[in-house]
Order: sequence, then structure tokens, then C-alpha cells
Amino acid sequence: MACDIFAHEFRWNEPYGAYARSLGITADTLPQRHADIPAVPAAAFKEAVLCTAGAEKASTWFETSGTTGAGGRHYLESPQLYEAALLATFDRQMLADGVRLRYLLLVPDARERPHSSLGFMMDRVATLRGDGCTGRYLRDDMLDIEAFAADCARAVDAAAPVCIATTAFALVAVLDELERTARRFVLPAGSRVMETGGFKGRTRIVERDELYARTAACFGLTISSIVAEYGMTELSSQYYDSAASRGGTARVKTAPPWLRPLVVDTTGRAVAPGIVGAIRHIDCANRSSVVAIETEDLGALTADGLILLGRERGAELRGCSLDAEDLAARS
Repeated sequence: MACDIFAHEFRWNEPYGAYARSLGITADTLPQRHADIPAVPAAAFKEAVLCTAGAEKASTWFETSGTTGAGGRHYLESPQLYEAALLATFDRQMLADGVRLRYLLLVPDARERPHSSLGFMMDRVATLRGDGCTGRYLRDDMLDIEAFAADCARAVDAAAPVCIATTAFALVAVLDELERTARRFVLPAGSRVMETGGFKGRTRIVERDELYARTAACFGLTISSIVAEYGMTELSSQYYDSAASRGGTARVKTAPPWLRPLVVDTTGRAVAPGIVGAIRHIDCANRSSVVAIETEDLGALTADGLILLGRERGAELRGCSLDAEDLAARS
């Protein structure tokens, strides 16, 4: 499927096709294995219109991060495939019990930020999977922590299990204020947290173990009910912590069937499981843009999934083998 999608993009995505041809690929020598599909750096979305339909025909676009410079755009011919991919994965990874949750969103409000992929994602989840009492607390880039706390209390009174969807930085801000004012909640059974994103561009960093311990204590949750999502604006699909790894310190990311991670060395060649390298994503839901994305994130593949190691300055990508204990210590 990935190779078929690449063939479509090779023909209709002009910048991607030109890049592939510069590598010697022609219509007669298209890749036959997903690992051979040429990947573009995520930063390329800031430099070119990578869309099979052209920007003028795209119905939706999401804005990529501008933390280290001008942002880019991920154009979609239609949001339908994107929505289908995110809902199917969310259902499997966050709603395996089939429960209707009350969504408390510490993420961009899609009504204010229509070009935020995270805002779009959680708006669709809350609208289609929620109990009709969604709370949104990020307005004009300011968190309304008092409204969030009030809605937590209402959920407790109503015995309504909630899903707190939050970036790591927003979660720290909420925890700081609730701890400062000595407020804690025991959220109803079945409540959970979806945490996404790190502290890119921020001056304060909180280690994940500390963050999750504080979250569990503040909301009366188990550590295993806190799930990290890993995604990018340039992708149409997401990874989540595997169910088996949620109770431990070594979190393993799992992907839906149409998303395949590769770990590559400095030459772009795939490395064996347990070897640290740059993460490449082959995302079949990226039919409107680029099926293969190269990132600056480091990781290693295991038998159970992807260990995400973040971005490490000066990290050695080739020949750096990690055993299970090393991976657990660094994840």
C-alpha cells in the first residue's frame, strides 16, 4: 500500500516527485519495498507545498511548528481520511473499554485555532466519542485553570469519568496551580489522561516520571491510566503507549497497521532492532502529501514497538546498541 501511495504522490506531488527523481527514481524504477521509499525531512513542509492536489484545491491544512523558524503547512485534499485514521487509533488505544468519557481539553481550541492538528483531533474525538459535556480551557493562548478545576469537581459529583487531553507543558501549569492551592481530586473510575508533546522551546522541563507521579496524585489516578501520544503535524496518524508498557517506566510506542516506523542511520539505511537512530515514519494515511517522513527524533525498535528517545544533541546514530536496561533508563 505504501508503495502504491508513493507512486500516486510521485506523479501528482510535484516537489516530492522532483526530489525522488533527483535520487535516480523514475516511473519505471519505483520502490517495491516500503523501506526504499525516499523520505523527506519534516522541515521540508516549511519550504514547499507538498500536496498531491495543490494548495488551491486542498480543503484543509494544518500549521507545523514555528518554534525554530517560520512554520509550514500540511495540506489535505479532504479531512475524511485524517479523521478516520485518528478515530480508529484513538478507539483502539484510548477507548478499548468502549466507555463514553467527558473530555476536558488542555489543548488548542479548534474553534480558535482551526489549523492546529491537535485541536482538530481532540475536537473530533470529543464531539463523536464524548458525553456532550466537553470542556475547553485554552483561550487566546491562556489556560483557564479555574474553569478546568470547576469542571473536574462537577465530573466527580456526577460520577462521570473524564479524559484529560493535554500537552505536557499545559499539564505542568495546571499541576503547579492546583498544588499551590492544595487542591486534589479523585476522578471517577475509568478516568484517564492523554498527554502529548514535550517542552520544545520552553525554559522549564519536568521529567516524565515526575510529571506522571504528580498527575496521578493530583487526580487520584493510577500511573497506567496516563497514556502518552506521539504524533506530528506532518503525519496523519499517531502512536500511543502500548497497553503492556503503561505501568512501567519504559514506555513503548505502538502504531496502527497503516503506520510503520523505521529507524535509520546517518546514511538513511534501516538499522536492526536495539540500535539507536533517527526515526522515519511511513504513514499510509498521508495520501495527500508525503508518505515517508524523516525526523530528527531518536529511537530504537524493539519486538514490542518503538522506544522514543527524544532529540539528543551530539547523539551517535551508528553502532550505538542498547540493551533492554539501557532503553528503560533512557525512555
